[in-house]
Amino acid sequence: MESVSATATPDRPATSLAALASFARACRDALLAPSTTAMRRWALAGVITSALIILTGEGVRLSQSGLGCPDWPTCTASNIAASGATGDPLIHRWVEFSNRMVTVAIFVVAVGVFIAAWRFRVGGQRRRDLTWLAAAQPGAIVLQAIIGGLVVLTKLNPALVSVHFLASVALVAATVALYVRCQEGAAPGRPLVPHLVRLSAVGVVGCVAVMMAAGTVVTGTGPLAGAANVARYHLPLVGVTQLHADIGWLLAGLMAALLLGLRLTSAPRRAVRLSWLLLGLIGLQGVIGYTQYFTGLPAGLVWVHVAGAVAIWIAALLVPYTLRDRGHVTDPAPAVALAAEPTPATG
Repeated sequence: MESVSATATPDRPATSLAALASFARACRDALLAPSTTAMRRWALAGVITSALIILTGEGVRLSQSGLGCPDWPTCTASNIAASGATGDPLIHRWVEFSNRMVTVAIFVVAVGVFIAAWRFRVGGQRRRDLTWLAAAQPGAIVLQAIIGGLVVLTKLNPALVSVHFLASVALVAATVALYVRCQEGAAPGRPLVPHLVRLSAVGVVGCVAVMMAAGTVVTGTGPLAGAANVARYHLPLVGVTQLHADIGWLLAGLMAALLLGLRLTSAPRRAVRLSWLLLGLIGLQGVIGYTQYFTGLPAGLVWVHVAGAVAIWIAALLVPYTLRDRGHVTDPAPAVALAAEPTPATG
């Protein structure tokens, strides 16, 4: 027994190093020679991180930490990190600084998405449509950082805060498009439902976009605008909130019409399931929205409301893609090396 243990022990480091080297090669290949599966995973990472930008940004706003770092690109005039005295509580500085660090990490992921898309090949050909969609991700994050700096330097100007949020919404749309397109062929789409149904799906996307834009106006008018004593929209809070709710009711009506159209045209099952999910999310969002309004806008519930809006946006964006077919891109079957066998004698 001792001799077996003695001979096995020296092999363990070699085995670990081999596993580590294999993992490193797999990571390199996933970035520089991505398969369809790897490209899909990169694109999904882009969707998740772009949504994360919105949710962490809302955490800054709802914790009243928007001016925790009163300077940009450094946190204060003399420190890049969250240190020194700014007149704001230390926790606010760390919340805002942490959000900036998360943005840096997300930018690294976005660069990885772009490199993978640039190196991705289908039948030996580069997909330029994917490259452009992927390039939008690091580009949009840089733009977001600049807008975010202007937001800080203008002491949370509500119009710039709205633009900052809507730029993130547009980034999510680009990441969703990349996620879908990297799994499809490059041929023109073949409609799976009549034009009016597809137009209804696009109308739902437009209505969600308008509702989110109206939500930024409600935010800039209400008490949770990112910090105390900052500028607000000079609008009646009850009025803009009612407008936001009315758009929500319009969205629910459009979804009911879309589901009826899908039912009458024998639409793909995936489109029907996704549309029912979207309607459920809209209904839940309405309940949360009314609850937060009548309970005095508790910050935690408002954050859940924003998370629900992001989920609705992603689901709404996906629906139109399910209503046409461009074929599917799949990884080629691995080559199987057949062992040479001797030809049996025939005579």
